[in-house]
Order: sequence, then structure tokens, then C-alpha cells
Amino acid sequence: MNVFTYLGDLLHLSSFFILFLMIYTSKSCRGISLKTQMLYCLVFCTRYLDLFFNFHSLYLWVMKLLFIAVSFSIAYIMLYVSPYNKTYSAMEDNFKVEYLIGGCALMALLWNEAYTFFEILWAFSYWLEAVAIFPQLIVVHRMAKKTGGFVETLTSHYVFTLGGYRVMYLFNWILRLATEKSYWHPLVWTAGFIQTALFSDFFYYYIIA
Repeated sequence: MNVFTYLGDLLHLSSFFILFLMIYTSKSCRGISLKTQMLYCLVFCTRYLDLFFNFHSLYLWVMKLLFIAVSFSIAYIMLYVSPYNKTYSAMEDNFKVEYLIGGCALMALLWNEAYTFFEILWAFSYWLEAVAIFPQLIVVHRMAKKTGGFVETLTSHYVFTLGGYRVMYLFNWILRLATEKSYWHPLVWTAGFIQTALFSDFFYYYIIA
């Protein structure tokens, strides 16, 4: 692990903290895509199936546990905790995620690093993470359209830190490719570049603003 990995993880955790801050300070889930949060729950559950029987390091174990716990906590708050659940707008968050899940499942069957149950689920998690932000970006654009281009600051920061996490991991992959002879993960790189590309439009307007 190198500095870009740690920075990426820090930004990833920061995005969750910003989301919690936004929900509790505004007493609202307005502008947050529940579908994106549910997709992240699915991403972490399918990627970290080895949580309780494959212990690599305390750091990785804690991070895996945190990502799963926080993702489910956010989804639970948006679904069941009053008054926050009453502010969630399903009308704005109406993207058909079944297409994303189905497409990613097909990609996992076609492109994985080993044709086993766990490796197919691992590949599925990377393909799904690449596009999980899509419903959230749609909600952001719809909010901006309704408000004449204005998007709440914390919502913008949440999306930016989530995208920043992926950029840091791109730097991590480039560094490892340059310094480690045996490092080769084209599936992970491809999914990561797709994910970063989805954020590119948002990054542009975020920096301008």
C-alpha cells in the first residue's frame, strides 16, 4: 500500500462523513440517491465476502467493516428513520438500476480473473462500483435544473470526495504498474477508468463553481 491508497481511503470515508453531516444538519435526505446507496451496499457485500475468514491486515479488515456498516446505515436512515425518510424523493431518484445490475452481472460472467463463484462476485463488485454513482449524478443534475444550476454545498462535496477517492486509486495503480513487475489488473483498471469518466463532467462544474 502507498500514500495514494491511504488518501483514497480517507476521501472515501470523508464522503460518508459528509453524507451523514448533510442528513443530520439539514434533517433531510433531499438530493441523496437511495438507489446509489443500495448499489454501494451490494458492491461491498459482494466484494468483501472474505471479511470473516480471510484476514490480511487489521487496517483492511477495519476498512471493509466500516464501508459495509456505513453504507447500510445510510440506506437504513433513508428508508426507516423519521423525519429523514419522509424527505426522500423517489420521483427524482427513479433510474432503473436493474439495468445496471444486470449489465454488470453479465460483464462479470464475461470478464473475470478466475471463473469461480467468489471471483465472479468480486468482478461484479468492481463493474457495479464503476456505475453505482450514476443514479446520484442524475439526481444532482435534476436538482440543478430545478434550482437554476444550484446544488447544495454538502451534496457537491459528497460527490467530489467520492470521485476524488477513485482518482487517488488511479494514481495508485499507475505507481504500482511502474514499480511492481508482477502487478497486472486490467479488469480493475478498466472499471476504474469508467467510474472516473462518469465523474468528469461533475468535476468540471464543481471546480468552476
